[in-house]
Amino acid sequence: MAMTTTGKMMPPAMQRLIKGGDRSMTTASADDMLMKQIMGTHDILRRANLDADTVTAVGSPAQTKNMEDETYRARYNDVLAELSDCIDLVYCELSVKALSGGEAHATTLSIFNMLNPFPWDAKLVLTLAAFAFNYGEFWLLAQIYPTNQLAKSMAILKQLPMIMEHSGVLKSLFDGLNSLIQAMLKVTRCVVDLKELPSAYISSELPALSAAMAHVPTAVYWTIRSAVACASQTTSLTSYGLEYITSTTEAWELSTLAHKLTNIYEHLQKQINICHQHIEENQHAEAYQNLLNLLGAIHIDNMKILKALIYPKDDIMPLVEGTTKKRVNIEVLRRRNVLLLISGLDISQEELSILEQIHSESKLHATRQEMHQYELVWIPVVDRSVQWTDPMQKHFEGLKSTMPWYTMIHPNLIDRAVIRLIKEKWHFRNKPILVVIDQQGRVVCPNAIHMMWIWGSNAFPFTTLREEDLWKDESWRLELLVDGIDQTILNWIKEGKYIFLYGGDDIEWIRKFTVAARQVAQASKIPLEMVYVGKSSKREQVRRAIETISLEKLSYTWLDPTMVWFFWTRLESMLFSKIQLGKVDESDLMMQQIKMLLSFDKAGGWAVLSKGSSIAVNGHGTTVLQALREYDQWKEYVQTKGFDNAFGERHGNIHKATQPCCRFEFQSTAGRIPESMRCPECKRRMEKLTTFVCCHDEPVLSIYE
Repeated sequence: MAMTTTGKMMPPAMQRLIKGGDRSMTTASADDMLMKQIMGTHDILRRANLDADTVTAVGSPAQTKNMEDETYRARYNDVLAELSDCIDLVYCELSVKALSGGEAHATTLSIFNMLNPFPWDAKLVLTLAAFAFNYGEFWLLAQIYPTNQLAKSMAILKQLPMIMEHSGVLKSLFDGLNSLIQAMLKVTRCVVDLKELPSAYISSELPALSAAMAHVPTAVYWTIRSAVACASQTTSLTSYGLEYITSTTEAWELSTLAHKLTNIYEHLQKQINICHQHIEENQHAEAYQNLLNLLGAIHIDNMKILKALIYPKDDIMPLVEGTTKKRVNIEVLRRRNVLLLISGLDISQEELSILEQIHSESKLHATRQEMHQYELVWIPVVDRSVQWTDPMQKHFEGLKSTMPWYTMIHPNLIDRAVIRLIKEKWHFRNKPILVVIDQQGRVVCPNAIHMMWIWGSNAFPFTTLREEDLWKDESWRLELLVDGIDQTILNWIKEGKYIFLYGGDDIEWIRKFTVAARQVAQASKIPLEMVYVGKSSKREQVRRAIETISLEKLSYTWLDPTMVWFFWTRLESMLFSKIQLGKVDESDLMMQQIKMLLSFDKAGGWAVLSKGSSIAVNGHGTTVLQALREYDQWKEYVQTKGFDNAFGERHGNIHKATQPCCRFEFQSTAGRIPESMRCPECKRRMEKLTTFVCCHDEPVLSIYE
């Protein structure tokens, strides 16, 4: 037997390492031969009815609970007996071969032969269980021998006190063992994970899965080979003592195996990640299709739909009641008409304040029976790829605390399939939408937010049928533009005054227009009021314009920016309402004028002239100002035709001669964007462009910084 530098005999396990018994670890030809040997021990015809799940289930809470069943208990005892025999055999092989000097490869193949009827994952778990007896006994004795007499006696026999006294010298050995054992566990988890992949969502022909499965026999071999090496180290240490350990030798073996297992783990984990991604995509597609099927089915109430959309499980109460702020279950919405307010965390205070006002008015507008049949629920949608932070949580809680309706306790409760449905079927981008679901779980309006902005509580009960009826009763009049915003203007309408509604952000044009309009009104001796309504964008420029108009007393203006926001939101909602109803290109006068006004807003200044409720002129800033400045050319018709008709005819002639371009801008977050639109004036198909705009006036939410 070989001698150490101290002159004592070296353990057989150390001798085979120095003699180079492990050269097969590095040669390609040996790897091919190795695979043939491994596969030769795998008896696919005599497969045991055990896998890793069965092995690891022994002693689990589920197994303990099932022990009350006599049939299960009998089956359990049989399994336990079979497993115990296998583990004992492997344990003996690990221990005896380490003492007798068995070659590591031969020992590994011997274990494979013992476990030949078991699947690959069970081979690993059983071998690790056997190794746990070996390694666990060593460390258990090391921990309790100072306080347990029996353990102390056993520890002395195994030379543990002396070993622990020199633990500093053996630190590199213990570190190497720990690293290798961790690598063994990682590879084992990978092999078990591969076995547990759901076949319903992944095919064995998937390249990632087939590549991983082809690598499993090699992974199992080197993991069991590593267990043999670890058992050899601990057994040699407790059997031969410190003087037989040469640090360079055992460190080399352990680190080489750890490196090899790490490479195997990284390869398997990479393929498993691809498999999991594939499975998630298939599960997501199935969940999405199930959701579509559910929405298309007939139900006796709305519970199935609401649970699928909000939270399908019964383990928590997912909602918070708006007034009491108490957690409640989805059951509170049973047989109610539910309005789902879907938005991001960037929903504005203007939107919330107007919604709260309309929500309160709707409760008053409805009868007592109807009032109890409608509930509003906030569904917050966030980007799951963005990490949820404390500032985001604080902002979310702040929004939730201000809402008088039901809210979800957290955005992450919403399933991915629901978010996909919200975006693809209900066309949610980033602007709030309001989906109405009736008592039978039917979607009666995919987005009632537009009719709510336009008609407020008069849109109750917020169904598509109600929206269509409201449009049938509507006409191109000034109340359509300003209703629900400013009572002062409504009073002017009742008084039959001439009213100029105007907007834009060019203060020089505003000065010229208001001066010219006032001069013409005085010359014509008509009661004229003017009100500045700002612009749909450029908030900072609008704010400065309002300050100038107020300071210079150019006209009446809205000092509250919420009123400006609401005016333009209502106007845009009129267009989006028609888009949603599929009637955006209707040839009626009302829709043409709404589209023209929105187009003028993007092109600069504009003005609308009405006499009382009746609108006479809807024009671009340049044409309106020109018509006013040419008053001398049409003033003679004021007495015979009326100011509104005379001005309207003059403006119409100028407009025909100039024909300013029409343009519409849709934010990418706007939801339903038409593929094409006809010009409200010439009826041609409009050219579609992509525009990037920054007006420097929108605040950046700090929660995303």
